[in-house]
Amino acid sequence: MIIVAALILISLIIAFVFLFLFFWNIRTGQYEDTYTPSVRMLFDDEIKKDTEATNTD
Repeated sequence: MIIVAALILISLIIAFVFLFLFFWNIRTGQYEDTYTPSVRMLFDDEIKKDTEATNTD
């Protein structure tokens, strides 16, 4: 019976830690921009031109 009580206590501590981290992320603005990450993969990356590789004089 002591094991069951210990497991319940440990699971409640872990749940409160995750709840604290969730509210901390909300307060710091982690979830403010929900639109940009979903369309970021649709934009093409800019191609960098390597001038040293094309100049072989």
